[in-house]
Amino acid sequence: MEVREVETLLRELAPQVLGTLVRRYEQFDTCEDAVQEALLDASVQWPEQGLPDNPRAWLTTVAARRVIDHIRSEHARRRREESVAVSVPADAFVIAPPGEEQAGDSDDTLTLLFLCCHPSLSAPSQLALTLRAVGGLTTAQIASAFLVPEATMAQRISRAKQRIKASGLEFRMPPQDERAERLRVVLHVLYLIFNEGYAATSGPELLRADLTAEAIRLARAVHRLLPDDGEVAGLLALMLLTEARRPARTDGDGRLIPLAEQDRSLWSRPLIEEGVELVSKALATSPVGPYQLQAAIAAVHDEAPAAGETDWPQILALYDVLLGIEDNPMARLNHAVAVAMVRGPRAGLALLDELAADERLAGHHRPVAVRAHLLELAGDAAGAVAAYREAARLTTSLPEQRYLEERAAALE
Repeated sequence: MEVREVETLLRELAPQVLGTLVRRYEQFDTCEDAVQEALLDASVQWPEQGLPDNPRAWLTTVAARRVIDHIRSEHARRRREESVAVSVPADAFVIAPPGEEQAGDSDDTLTLLFLCCHPSLSAPSQLALTLRAVGGLTTAQIASAFLVPEATMAQRISRAKQRIKASGLEFRMPPQDERAERLRVVLHVLYLIFNEGYAATSGPELLRADLTAEAIRLARAVHRLLPDDGEVAGLLALMLLTEARRPARTDGDGRLIPLAEQDRSLWSRPLIEEGVELVSKALATSPVGPYQLQAAIAAVHDEAPAAGETDWPQILALYDVLLGIEDNPMARLNHAVAVAMVRGPRAGLALLDELAADERLAGHHRPVAVRAHLLELAGDAAGAVAAYREAARLTTSLPEQRYLEERAAALE
């Protein structure tokens, strides 16, 4: 079996195995370390020796042995064994041979996601822990994706695991009355992971395909577990419809190409068709939510044969509905663009003036870049140049900085 195929399989199995172990032993940090060691063993053995008959059971068995070894080697050996014995089934210390799954083991991926995205953890910790425990990425890969030293990311993940341990959080689905809010956090974390991959906030690269792929994979997993949830389907559709444009988003030198100038023949039609089908079904069968509306907007863009044929009145109508459900500054910023495209750039600029007082956008380059674009459309070249340069100064993304500076230079 090819190494890449093994890696893909291991990333799919990692959260299932970890969920099983945490449910049995209720020691997240110990179980997570054990799973990582089992994954390493598999990555070495399987390409050479072939896949076991039941890869998930093999990983579960190997990792469970590591957990038991750790428990038994603790200084307070007897007390720890007694404590664990109280919280797990009596047969949990009996390790089945590789290939034999223990009865009752199920896919605990969603429960694991809820744990990694627990509100007691900070947003950076939620992101890091989700990518490590559920995504199966190494600490080095996560650190590289977020452009921080590996030691820094290791400390962040370690603190998150210790927080879970100290808080005594149980490995279980949240109570029914908490699930909707907790699912909202899970979806937001996956949304942030995707956005960081599609438009990296800093560094020399605009796109991080590994992060967008991971976010889509995890969103697919949640959709399989919750196939009737409209917002889960909406988020997956939004990711697919956005990812479809990635091949046309940069040129051969890594320069940013704005949506209006992209070669739409490079867009992925299968992803667009899948995304449109998902969001269409969700809107028809579920209460309307913000991810569904954002996906619907993305679908309107993706279905336009050319930029000049985009149905901007429909997009504006969708943004009007979105603001009625979830009024946030980024949605208002995009709404201002839609207003400008329907009613003229001066109408959009007037809305930007209203947004200027929102402290949540203070120091962010995007409102300034939008203002520059609308000033350019309005024929105010001098104002556009100044705004483009200011936006370039504010951004920490080198491709965006280069694009904004090139726009300013073209107008001088």
